[in-house]
Amino acid sequence: MPQYQLNANKILDKEFHIDLKGYSPQEVDEFLDMVISDYQLYEETIQELGKQLRAYENQIDQLKEEINQLRSQGDQTVQEVASSSQIDILKRLSRLEYEVFKK
Repeated sequence: MPQYQLNANKILDKEFHIDLKGYSPQEVDEFLDMVISDYQLYEETIQELGKQLRAYENQIDQLKEEINQLRSQGDQTVQEVASSSQIDILKRLSRLEYEVFKK
């Protein structure tokens, strides 16, 4: 993350030297007020984006956990289906053997 040279307090505490033909202190002060306002808004935006990022990261973690649960449920279902189909095959074979060898 970049290191900024200015923050709201540094801009607020900045004092300009007054020359005979220098800028109007009132204009400089008004400009600095605008800069401070914008910078505070920028800092608030960064904080809000950080909160949103953390919320999205939490949501991603929850979704990953749900995916893992669904995968394990899917694996169990596949095993159950495989075992039930094997049982059906064994029953069919048993009936077939009975019919063939019932003599």
